[in-house]
Amino acid sequence: MLLRRMAAAVISAVAFAGVLVAGSAPASAAPRVLYYDASQAQEFVAVVNQGAQIWNSRATNVRLEPVTAGRTPNIRVYADNGWPRAQTTSLGNGRVWMGRQAVNQGYHPPRIAAHELGHILGLPDRRTGLCADLMSGSSAPISCANSYPNSRELAQVEANFRSSAVARVTPQTYVWQPALAGAAG
Repeated sequence: MLLRRMAAAVISAVAFAGVLVAGSAPASAAPRVLYYDASQAQEFVAVVNQGAQIWNSRATNVRLEPVTAGRTPNIRVYADNGWPRAQTTSLGNGRVWMGRQAVNQGYHPPRIAAHELGHILGLPDRRTGLCADLMSGSSAPISCANSYPNSRELAQVEANFRSSAVARVTPQTYVWQPALAGAAG
């Protein structure tokens, strides 16, 4: 009987210590989850999922997830024959079009998806012509296959979603435009 009481006391002490250790860990805010609906993205569904995964692999303050039944998506993704574009309605909300025109010209589809989702996450176009800049979009060479945000772009997205307060973003439409003849690249 004494042995059982001692074992119970030890188990209780260990459990209590575990609660104290777990309870004393610094609390980190959960990422803001944005739901996207790629059901109308046609042949680009897998690429849109890849673009979301690219952001999920880098950002910690926001997470992009496919919409589940009963939820309203923050982001709707479509396919059409025009140029890729994004239309923001507020930070984390809007529409993306995966335009076949850029794909037909040879632009890298995962880069297009990650770039357009970047607009929804609050990033503007930066036509630097550099492949290392995801938000340089079509100003980078057609051969550019970099689909990942650089450290500056990632830092901006992290700052945009750092707090639970929703940052104000002016609704805007961004259009992927063909590279101009003789442009840097």
